Amino acid sequence: MSASVLVLYNEPVLPPHHPQYEAERDVLDTVAECTAVLREAGYAVRTLGLAHDLQPLLDEVRRQRPDAVFNLHEGVPESSVTEVQAAALLEWLGLPYTGCPARCLALGRDKAASKYLLRGAGLPTPPFALLDADDEPHWTGRYPLIVKPTFEDASVGIEQDNVVTTPDQLPAAVARLRQHFPPPLLLEELLPGREFHVNVLEIGPPSQRRLLVLPPGEIVFQPADPRWHPVYTYTAKWDTASGEYQRCLVQAPVTLDPELQHAIDRLARRAFRLFHCRDYARLDIRLDAHGQPHILEVNPNPYLISLILVNALQAAGYSFEWLILELLRSALERATPKLTAA
Repeated sequence: MSASVLVLYNEPVLPPHHPQYEAERDVLDTVAECTAVLREAGYAVRTLGLAHDLQPLLDEVRRQRPDAVFNLHEGVPESSVTEVQAAALLEWLGLPYTGCPARCLALGRDKAASKYLLRGAGLPTPPFALLDADDEPHWTGRYPLIVKPTFEDASVGIEQDNVVTTPDQLPAAVARLRQHFPPPLLLEELLPGREFHVNVLEIGPPSQRRLLVLPPGEIVFQPADPRWHPVYTYTAKWDTASGEYQRCLVQAPVTLDPELQHAIDRLARRAFRLFHCRDYARLDIRLDAHGQPHILEVNPNPYLISLILVNALQAAGYSFEWLILELLRSALERATPKLTAA
């Protein structure tokens, strides 16, 4: 008998005019792609979208407890902690699920905690400072810097005017973000080098789990006028009609100098373990003026149908379908008693 799988995702709630509308609805494409793969493989698949009410999940589990959950829940907009809470609830219910555990998701959502953890572990990350609600805007490091919300992902809150090139620009940038995002804000030196996205997979049976660092993809920033900064903003990532989208080209995979590739591979493995990632994660890495890689962020449960991930899988000799089935197999292996794949 085939295992039963519940595909859990965040039900979109934002109206079309909301600035985060496109980013939120992106999950529906992922649900469709993953569900198709699982059904084709013979699994009994159900889908469930959760918004502000967790009761539908509890009702679903009582009605027909799944053998495993394929977790695609990315959190409810303006309440990023719900991504963590959904995973924590699955753990409370004793349901095995794909992807990173709740404690890892909590770290990934907290840029401040992530930066301190990276720095404490001796992993390179750009110089930074935190600005609490009652702090006067100040920065003692090098310029340019970028001001970021602490608890967002998918580039939410990141735009061109977050970049500060002189001290007199900092108060206005901070004031803009304080209107929309809770404290603290993250101030971070904007490194001048290339930017890479590096996906890491954890594969193999429970007793032989190993990390596979996939070939990196690069965000290639095209030259523009001096007022434009090489930053992968929300507009550049999601607004396909914008000039920023056209100026930020995604190349995947890219071949790097062996020494740089080795350094990135080593950082990716250490960060994956440091953050207690599981199954899959992505590192955003940027080079400094000397060509040395620094970790911008560790992203648990990244976008599964991204061009960078899909192309990297193909370059490494794998397929998207293989990844989806491998993620589910790993979750089923974590079940008690152990279940076999379809």
